[in-house]
Amino acid sequence: MLLTHLTLDRAYIRPGDRICVAVSGGADSVALLLLLAAENALPRNALGVGLSAVHVHHGLRGEEADADLAFVEQLCRRLEVPLHVHRASVPDRIAQARANGQSQTVEEAARNLRYEVFHGLIADGIADSVLTAHTLDDQAETVLMKLVRGAWTEGLGGIHPVVLVPHATHPGKILRPLLGVRRAELVAYLEARGQSWRTDSSNADEVFTRNRIRHSVLPVLRTENPAIDQALANLAELAREDEARWQVELGRILPQLLLPGKPARGGGRAAGGAAGESVAIEVERLRGLDLALRRRVLRAAARTLGARISFDETVRLLALAGLAPGVEARGGAGSARTGAAHGGVLQLCGGLRAERSVREIRLFLESAKKPAAN
Repeated sequence: MLLTHLTLDRAYIRPGDRICVAVSGGADSVALLLLLAAENALPRNALGVGLSAVHVHHGLRGEEADADLAFVEQLCRRLEVPLHVHRASVPDRIAQARANGQSQTVEEAARNLRYEVFHGLIADGIADSVLTAHTLDDQAETVLMKLVRGAWTEGLGGIHPVVLVPHATHPGKILRPLLGVRRAELVAYLEARGQSWRTDSSNADEVFTRNRIRHSVLPVLRTENPAIDQALANLAELAREDEARWQVELGRILPQLLLPGKPARGGGRAAGGAAGESVAIEVERLRGLDLALRRRVLRAAARTLGARISFDETVRLLALAGLAPGVEARGGAGSARTGAAHGGVLQLCGGLRAERSVREIRLFLESAKKPAAN
């Protein structure tokens, strides 16, 4: 069906807002800019916003990327929309990260660059919200990638419709008002208006994970379920709702469960390194929780130290506590001592370690453990 109108999600757009559209030159972002410009110009249905655009030149694809920028500049001039242009070099950023012992893919480095720019526009007071043209197709691809990589529910939440950007003086938002729209609808919208767009040649390169999902995996899944994209988008919405509910519950119980440092002789707690570098949970209090909540509490405890632990690492922590699925049923009342009987120490991700005592599981950053031993 050839569409002549698309519905824009205005839930987080208010009259008087300064909104900035991220425009790459591709069909999705061009359609979003046209849609906003058209609605803001309507006398009866004007959004009443200050509209601008931003284009990030990643220092990739040479002359093709230069042509993308020229296209966006011409489009914004025609629409009389102010354009912010930011140039950077993704290869240089990857090299710098490597020199610092970090690893980044081209996709990760490019995405990090874009969001640094978006956050900067908000922090500088140039925009109240930056809008990206993510579609329902993008959502389906993201959820599938997260699923393949073993994500928890926060990962399966995929692309969020709104992300708050905190700042002391200029807080703002990243908005995705087209998450309910299919990519094909946007193409039809542009074709109906005779509007051209740019095609990024790297979108066909299956060296990138998203492109393999888009071009090879999803087409096969659509033969099984033609509505798989919508099903994955629905899964993302359910996961976000579940995650929000869990965060409320964790906010209620974590202050009662997490203990700083180590037990001190004679009672109380002794500091275990710098503040925020050690946290403990009593095994018996963990035992009183159902399995789903136990997993959440352990992962939340790790995150208070700046670490993210995997499903397998969470299972290992539960086993250290004698509370892994199946262990309690086999071990009965003595299962609380199982972890201590098997060494009582685990090495986890990012320098995170776990110790088991008779009463507690303690998590600490390895860098914090060494000074305490001197």
